Amino acid sequence: MVVQQRAYPQDELAARLRMLQELSGRGVRALARDTGLSSSSLSRYLNGQTVPPWPAVLELCRLVKRDPRPLRPLWERANNPLPAPPKTSRQVAPPNLPAEAVPPRNDLPRDVPDFTGREKALTEVLAAVRTNRVVAIDGMAGVGKSSLAVHAAHQLTAEYPDAQLYLDLHGFTDGRQPLDPDAAVRALLSALRVPSEKVPQDGGVELRAACWRSELAGLRAVIVLDNAVDAAQVSQLLPGAGESVAIITSRNRLLELDEVPPVTLDVLTPEESAELLVRASGDSRGPDGRLAREPEQAAEVLRLCGNLPLALRLAAARLRHRPGWSVGILVERMAEGATEFDTAFGMSVRQLDRDQRRLFRLLGLVPGSTFTDYVAAAVADVPLRAARDMLEDLLDAHLVEQPAEGRYRLHDLVRRHARQASAEHDTDADRERALRRILDYYVHTAAAADAAMPFLSPTRPVSAGPAPKAVPHFPNRDVAFFWFVSEYTNVMAVFYAAVEIGANEHVCELPRFLRTFFARRCGTTHLNALFEQSLSAAQQLGDPRQLAEAHSDLGFARYNAGRMAEAAAAYAAAASLVAEAGDPLPRAELTMRCAQLRWDEGDVTEPLELFRQAHDLYTRSGCPMSAADALAGEAWAMLQLGKRDEAADLAGRALDISADDPDQPPSLQAQITLGVSIAPDEPEAALRHLDSALAAARADGHKHNEAWCLNCRGVALREMGRYDEALDSHREAFALLDDLFEPHWKIHFLNGYAETCRLAGLSDEALRLYNETLDLAPRLGYRFEQARANEGIADVLDDTDPAAAQQHRAAAEELLRELSPST
Repeated sequence: MVVQQRAYPQDELAARLRMLQELSGRGVRALARDTGLSSSSLSRYLNGQTVPPWPAVLELCRLVKRDPRPLRPLWERANNPLPAPPKTSRQVAPPNLPAEAVPPRNDLPRDVPDFTGREKALTEVLAAVRTNRVVAIDGMAGVGKSSLAVHAAHQLTAEYPDAQLYLDLHGFTDGRQPLDPDAAVRALLSALRVPSEKVPQDGGVELRAACWRSELAGLRAVIVLDNAVDAAQVSQLLPGAGESVAIITSRNRLLELDEVPPVTLDVLTPEESAELLVRASGDSRGPDGRLAREPEQAAEVLRLCGNLPLALRLAAARLRHRPGWSVGILVERMAEGATEFDTAFGMSVRQLDRDQRRLFRLLGLVPGSTFTDYVAAAVADVPLRAARDMLEDLLDAHLVEQPAEGRYRLHDLVRRHARQASAEHDTDADRERALRRILDYYVHTAAAADAAMPFLSPTRPVSAGPAPKAVPHFPNRDVAFFWFVSEYTNVMAVFYAAVEIGANEHVCELPRFLRTFFARRCGTTHLNALFEQSLSAAQQLGDPRQLAEAHSDLGFARYNAGRMAEAAAAYAAAASLVAEAGDPLPRAELTMRCAQLRWDEGDVTEPLELFRQAHDLYTRSGCPMSAADALAGEAWAMLQLGKRDEAADLAGRALDISADDPDQPPSLQAQITLGVSIAPDEPEAALRHLDSALAAARADGHKHNEAWCLNCRGVALREMGRYDEALDSHREAFALLDDLFEPHWKIHFLNGYAETCRLAGLSDEALRLYNETLDLAPRLGYRFEQARANEGIADVLDDTDPAAAQQHRAAAEELLRELSPST
């Protein structure tokens, strides 16, 4: 089936505006200057990316003395575009938004307006997609594989309306490792708006790839997998069942994908190259055009560009923006280069001033796939305003691309040229200083974003490098979280770049500012790997403070992953170093972490003293909210020991501390503990506290905390005798835990759920949950939960099997004696 393309008023308006430009005889810069418009904005108007305001259309018409009134109806239609095709399949909506409110995800780069030639190749690609659902486009660098893939994907949008996804696999990005399949699958799942709690965090890439195929199976989507290094990189990313299609590009023929038909792309024909040069340069097609007047020089341009679309476009851009140049001048500038690519790139770079050339060279050092104006300012060590102005000039010169508002990137070939130019013109010391400025920027910005997302412990100041001239402002948690989401792949690239060059201070500190984000989005597996690198860096530094915090942070990551013995070893290694440092804040944090660990291991006396010590240390450090969390930890322990009055008193004191600072949220643990403690006597007040905690956890996007709140709400409802509501709350909590793919978290909730089932008369279900606890607790080291499970089984079996009940009760008593002889 051939899709009939619709003509959009925005494209028609852009074509009419380009006619006005031709009448003016001016390049974009000159036209912008004479109309008082921004050159970058004008370029977007002429290319159809943006509908100009009506005063801008008036200025263009005034300049060429044309009546603007005939353009008014077209301008009005462009401001009210044709509706999108109707949805025919389900849409994936982010949490808390109705599906109909979310438009289909479209990550495709803009289709080039002067796409030239490739009719045969385009026909082959579309036929292969419709027949086999997957096609692989291969060919040499710069030959136009990505342009063809994107062009084909745009033509397929109407047939595959649910999502149009694009992922650069960086198979041939100079100075960067190809995107590994696991990171690629995670990026695609994120683009498809799959909630992170549905994505398996353990079990290898195969599980996440299966999740990707499952989510894709119900959609009609087109996916462009650009710049694959080999078949292994993409084999896990291809659609499975369903109707979705994929277009792969690679410089290599992907022979191992024998079921995927290939389309090999060669350079353009001389005729196509000449056509592209004319169209991209905006040159007149008549005998008076520069290219027609200088046919020999025009042929030399084609030769120097090697009939490669990328090189042709860069050369054409010089002609378009230099109306005073002859084609001969263009040839002279291009002939100074070393290769077909570098002639075009070098020619464009030589049109820049010294500061712009320096920025361009240094941008080649940026580790991430994209960058912002803040990163550009940091790498060049210039004010933000200057960086933005220079980026506009680099955009005009087609040396920088802007795939999205406020985000920039270098094409792989342009990046290679920039890195080569930097190696030639900048000293090794200059290059290292530039890279370290990028590292400084990301550590300081991550710290600022982390400070806007409150965590249990206070944010520590950054010591890894000086603060950059400018960092983004994070007025609230949502803005900070969005920064982490959008910069995640870049932050990871920066972290591993720091590892590679031995920037140990940055390796130590960056993961600390990612803990809050990881708790809400990325699970525990990757965080453990980052902190392992941090510990290695701290050992190389030999700084006792950094080493102490690295051991403590790694222990915290191990604890959250359910690796209790490893957490205990890490905390023990940190303890002596923290004591030597004499700083009460790191000591308070380690004490709090040890209290949580010792409680979960089953000790019922030492943790109480540790929580009290942490409270005193936090108070001395001037951290009242952390002191409140320490009180809440002690209150929670008291509640588990059945001391309701003491628990309620401690939780109330913690909430009183929180109330003194209206800008800080109340302690979640204190709200939960107080709600459960008073549930039998004050049910309405108890539910107010618990519902407030649940709403806060949901607003924070912390699924583990949401499950905790729901489970404790079930316990409170059980205490009120409202068993059906209690069971519903428990079940909702466990449904969340199942989606998190971190089964060790269930150990905190199983006994409470089982007890509700027992009292509700669901003895078989209660026994199943208690036995699940007995299976999980010894493996994780949660001996107190193991004792409680034995007690619960004994209570269930008292009437039906007294002998077995006695055995379980004896096992519980023995465990409790081991944990604390005084209990």
